[in-house]
Amino acid sequence: MTNIPANIRRMAHDREFKVTLRIGRSGLTDAMFEELDAQLRSRKVVKIKMNKGLVEERGERRVIFEEIAVRANAILVDARGNVAIYWRS
Repeated sequence: MTNIPANIRRMAHDREFKVTLRIGRSGLTDAMFEELDAQLRSRKVVKIKMNKGLVEERGERRVIFEEIAVRANAILVDARGNVAIYWRS
């Protein structure tokens, strides 16, 4: 597990921190990864929400969130329910 700085954790858990990317019916598309990459370059921390019903099982969601982190070369700061927060140093 990577050491995530306290200020990044605070930012990630701030209620004012809004979702900036959604995973819709099309799932993990190249366009979604390109957008995530662009957002991580401009703001370091990105909050993603997966549409309900896309994945039923909690474990499956976690696997998808981990896969996104690997493909985006980012760190999964937190994942709760359908929401995941990524950070790239």
